[in-house]
Amino acid sequence: MASWIPVEAISDFSLQNLPYGIFSTANSDPRVGVAIGEYVLDLKVLATEGIFEVPGLEIQTLRQPTLNAYAALGKNVHSGVRQRLQKLLESDTQSAHVLRDNQRLREKALVPLNNVQMHLPMSIGDYTDFFVGLHHAVTCAGLVKPGGTIETLCPCFYNLPVAYNGRASSVVVSDTPLHRPNGQFPVDGKLVSGPCRKLDFEVEFACFVGRGNELGEPIDVNSAEDHIFGFVLMNDWSARDIQMYEATLMGPFNGKSFCTTVSPWIVPLEALEPFRVAPKETPRELPDYLMQKQEKSAYNIPIRATLGANNQRYRVADCNTNNVIFSFAQMIAHHTRGGCPLRAGDLIATGTLSGPNRENAGCLLEQTRGGTDPYEMIAEDSAAGNVRRAYLEDNDIITFTAQAMSSRGNVGFGSCAGKILSAP
Repeated sequence: MASWIPVEAISDFSLQNLPYGIFSTANSDPRVGVAIGEYVLDLKVLATEGIFEVPGLEIQTLRQPTLNAYAALGKNVHSGVRQRLQKLLESDTQSAHVLRDNQRLREKALVPLNNVQMHLPMSIGDYTDFFVGLHHAVTCAGLVKPGGTIETLCPCFYNLPVAYNGRASSVVVSDTPLHRPNGQFPVDGKLVSGPCRKLDFEVEFACFVGRGNELGEPIDVNSAEDHIFGFVLMNDWSARDIQMYEATLMGPFNGKSFCTTVSPWIVPLEALEPFRVAPKETPRELPDYLMQKQEKSAYNIPIRATLGANNQRYRVADCNTNNVIFSFAQMIAHHTRGGCPLRAGDLIATGTLSGPNRENAGCLLEQTRGGTDPYEMIAEDSAAGNVRRAYLEDNDIITFTAQAMSSRGNVGFGSCAGKILSAP
């Protein structure tokens, strides 16, 4: 699909994508937009101008400072809006003239990306982080208990998607700096309290819930995708020393609650259809409520993690969203199995998406064997020299990017980045 708006071949935001975000400019409040090429299409403007005639669409939801109300309208409405936008933006449709040939409307509705500030796209009520990355689980089993296996670490890993409930209040949008957390942890057999010494990143993929469910009403695995609004990249920042000391008894708490970063653009489910694949490995035993008819329930999307330090960029890891043992539909079905209600804006993540090799490991815990073997990161500028890290240092910037390519156009997420500041 070609658009009358110029879209560079390397752009994340082709007509196949059309991701949603919340943006503002110097003279405006946050509002709903869609990315196309080097522009943001202001949906508040289009809604006010009466551009949309989509069954079930409540126009006021496109005038809100978050996407929650619009996401809750459901899959059919979102699909109708997407089709209308594609018709408006395609170069050879009868609808293209509505925006392309109306200079006043075009200049009002199209805002250059470099003139906007992006905001957290949804108000997040709850955040759940799953643990469905096969390679990550196997490697961590050996690190937590040398010689251990995933069965000894978590006997149910292959039979259900394991998760913990995270802290929604510390989820931030890309480019929001974070402070190194303080906490308690042992050093040389002595308990200390102070700044984390083993700060880490985790490459993850996450979905935002659109339509929720009522208390006590589980979501069927084969209709669970209807409850997904779209997807983002996610960095589940982790304080490994704090985490390891506190998590044995009750699971993650302060080691995980200080910051979680998400990319600013929510990519619709429909945009990822060309990239469907089967998960890397099938669970061993599944009850009926997790038996999904859709075999291609994962996505083949490469994610690259880079380090910014000393005014240089270094390649850290190359991961993929297909390194999972359970799908998002199975996560949602299991999450609601006991009657837990999900709500629009809830964030659900995969856990670390590591691959089989060291360069595919999605966190430093794996890459450095628990900090015992610092990892060499390759400089993008070959003349700059490489760097080695056991864990992250103050002023480091970690950035995730992802782009899937097809004949229909590229689909990307924008960057998921955060700079580490010193502990308060």
